[in-house]
Amino acid sequence: MFTGLIEHLGTVSSIVVDSTGCTLTISNSAEILGDCHVGDSIAVNGACLTVTEFDKEELGGWFKVWLANETLDRTDLGSVVGDQLNLERAMAAHARFGGHFVQAHVDTTATVVERVADGDSLRLTFELPAPTEARPSLLLYMIPKGYITIDGASLTLTGVDDGQRRFSVMLIQHTQKKISLSRKEIGEKVNIEVDMVGKYVHKSVVAALGT
Repeated sequence: MFTGLIEHLGTVSSIVVDSTGCTLTISNSAEILGDCHVGDSIAVNGACLTVTEFDKEELGGWFKVWLANETLDRTDLGSVVGDQLNLERAMAAHARFGGHFVQAHVDTTATVVERVADGDSLRLTFELPAPTEARPSLLLYMIPKGYITIDGASLTLTGVDDGQRRFSVMLIQHTQKKISLSRKEIGEKVNIEVDMVGKYVHKSVVAALGT
């Protein structure tokens, strides 16, 4: 379980792809490797991945994670060496909880369609892919002022447009400096996880109504 409060920005230094998946090496990550062990979970741009190897000193501290084809299909990971990725270690039981409940199980990707400066803040609008039978619309779980996780960051929805399959968030200046999302350009993709509480509520209501 995670909070969606990004701890550090790491850099993709190696991508190795084969027919079964992909191995990512993420460097410049020493800040989050002090208590790391093989088998630990780290949210990488919002995807919960397992550390398979690590070194706390070389390349500014690096770790490797394995992405199965399902993860590659659901996320925008595994694409570009040099990309900066949002990193968060799994939540500790004794730690303060400041975001929202994030599973780091990415539902889909969305595309950046608008960037608008608003004083020192930045407004971003995203568009979801057309729903399919295998992947129904996620807009059901989005409401203005509700939670959403974008590239692993816990953010507040400022607007939802069901007709255009679009939703918006605002990044204050502090957040822009701490996460990679502020650098995303129009046309780029981001990883999306909707609030899991909404999913459970919806399933419970549907079951209770027998529909």
